[in-house]
Amino acid sequence: MLPLDPQADIGRRAWVACPNCDDARGCDPCGERRSCSEHWRYLLSNTGSLLHLQCPACTHVWEHESGFGATRSPWRRIGSGLTGH
Repeated sequence: MLPLDPQADIGRRAWVACPNCDDARGCDPCGERRSCSEHWRYLLSNTGSLLHLQCPACTHVWEHESGFGATRSPWRRIGSGLTGH
């Protein structure tokens, strides 16, 4: 298990399902896509609409394209998906 990233700050959170541990399964608020006091993720950083997240339950780190706000160009979204970032 990875340690928490030094950038992990409880003040910067996101409510996105963890692709590794699925700890929010069976949670009614999460199932209704509402914020939940238990199943949040550390928002380590972002590049426009691309979020860099860490799960506090399993410490998995990943990127999530939110499609919200200042989105990156379509080419940057496609290119970053091809390189595995």
